[in-house]
Amino acid sequence: MGMESKWIWKDGDFVRYEDATLHFLTPGLHYGIGVFEGIRCYQTKSGPAVFRLPEHIRRLRLSAKALGFDTLPFSEEELIEATKGTVAKNGFSECYIRPMIWLDAGGWNLNLDGGRPAIGIAAWEWKNYLGEAALERGVRANVSSYTRHHPNVSMTKAKISGNYVNSFLAKTESVRLGFEEAIMLDPSGYVAECTGANLFVVKDGRIVTTPSAPILEGITRDTLLTLAKELGYEVVEQTIARDQLYMADEVFVCGTAAEVVALREIDFRTIGSGAAGPVTLALQKAYHATVRGAHARSKEWCTPVRNVRDVRRYPAPVRLVRGRRR
Repeated sequence: MGMESKWIWKDGDFVRYEDATLHFLTPGLHYGIGVFEGIRCYQTKSGPAVFRLPEHIRRLRLSAKALGFDTLPFSEEELIEATKGTVAKNGFSECYIRPMIWLDAGGWNLNLDGGRPAIGIAAWEWKNYLGEAALERGVRANVSSYTRHHPNVSMTKAKISGNYVNSFLAKTESVRLGFEEAIMLDPSGYVAECTGANLFVVKDGRIVTTPSAPILEGITRDTLLTLAKELGYEVVEQTIARDQLYMADEVFVCGTAAEVVALREIDFRTIGSGAAGPVTLALQKAYHATVRGAHARSKEWCTPVRNVRDVRRYPAPVRLVRGRRR
């Protein structure tokens, strides 16, 4: 996967891709103290537009708050403009966008107080996370031997960098076993989510998804909940047992990177017809229309990349001292 671009936005300035580096002793690298988002920009008839940009930036800020960064050097509005600016400056019509806040200094005593957050935004051209063929054929998955984080072990609602060690372990295990994705159970043994995507089950025309407590509440998940209801499907949140996956008519996953993809096989058991089913395909179609500006929801959810306002560096770095700006 090529992740190259010309420019990366970093703490208020655009720097060349090759110059966007960190020192070896950056504490965020050593301890996984950072939060991030995955966002996409799509080409529409009106030009490039970022899908649900305000919601992603709001979750970025809330993730930082959950981690302990009470004060950030840029507002949500400034980060929205910086994101649009990053896409525009690189000249992308379609791309994946990665904003990140990390512990740039301090914190070596395992305490955020007195540490300093830094913020960066990168963008690069990226196609479907699980491959183009996955949209129609679906992918093979297994139930991982690794359990999704307990809600009192880490902040499961926040996209914290260190949380993804859990996902790396599960995904690597599954790929080495010959699968393309891993399904993770929660600490009680019920289905939680995949390594980077939320999960839905279809049975007798009814769509079921897992409760929000043990999962990352995906923005794509929220999008599909809305679209499914508008298409007339009954949608409920309830616990899902492992064997209910095997007995389902359809199982599909969703996320910013994965978009909407069927699981055609789980633990060597064929799901439904062994390909993307009618409900999955209907939601794929509605989702792709929405992100590309061709749906009634597009005007509400797509932020055009134009009229970008400059976001300048603060006159002095902001750092935290006992959770307060200094």
